[in-house]
Amino acid sequence: MPPEVAEHTAFYKKGWSDIDLLLQTLDDAGIERAVLLYPTSDAHLNLGGWSWVCDVYNRGISKKVQEHPDRLIGAGILPLDSPNDMVREIDTIQDLGLSCLTVASSYESRYLDDESFLPIWEKAEQENLPIFVHSQTINPIGFDRIKDPLLMPVVEYLFDITMCAGTMMMSDLLTHRNGLKVVFAHFAGVLPFLADRFDSTYSMLRSRNMVKDLGSAPSHILKNIFVDISGVTSTSLLNMALEFFGPNRIVWGSDFPAQKNPAASINALENLNIQREEKNNIMGGNVINLFQNKGG
Repeated sequence: MPPEVAEHTAFYKKGWSDIDLLLQTLDDAGIERAVLLYPTSDAHLNLGGWSWVCDVYNRGISKKVQEHPDRLIGAGILPLDSPNDMVREIDTIQDLGLSCLTVASSYESRYLDDESFLPIWEKAEQENLPIFVHSQTINPIGFDRIKDPLLMPVVEYLFDITMCAGTMMMSDLLTHRNGLKVVFAHFAGVLPFLADRFDSTYSMLRSRNMVKDLGSAPSHILKNIFVDISGVTSTSLLNMALEFFGPNRIVWGSDFPAQKNPAASINALENLNIQREEKNNIMGGNVINLFQNKGG
């Protein structure tokens, strides 16, 4: 995160702006390239809106990508308090040499299925731009009831991104816009745990005409999204994700610098009982395909 943005946040002042540490960590773990994503922050609240944050953040990330073009891929952020400016900012982001977008799972209780975000999806699909969705860290779902320094990042962040994927399914975004390239962090929350309940509850509600016809079972729709593993080292969690999403819908992610040792996550993937080609896809091939035709 550019220091000019990080210094205006409550949490990201330390460690998130150390480019030398990032590059050294990549070297130590044998990682060729990194996609730089915005973890969401309160900088826009402290600076009176998104316009200034977008300008400083996107230009700062662009500068680092230009300095290290063989190591870094940049994702731009959007002025989410000004829907009319979001599409114009996507053009600016591409002019700056940034190859994708990074958004949070919700904004002020509006999830990404909200009609105010439809121009983003239309533009991203038109421009073949990957969109990376990070859990909302500012007032995520449940924060109005539970404000706890451990429960918020562990539970509320993950359920916010789970709800985001669910609302996108219910609004038909995931089925009617086949050209979208959307990657949800953290396995899209707890989706792999909910697959059976989604399907059984949907079937029961359809029999009573209490939910609209989605065209297929929820699990069939949701398993076609992309997810990243966000530094997970548990082979049991990785195997659960593989069973649900399959090896062509999972991309490796480090969650750095929150997670300090990306090599441990790589080692966990290496220990999985899957084909070498499938491991290679997770550790780079899938994300390369997402950036196809975008210069990534």
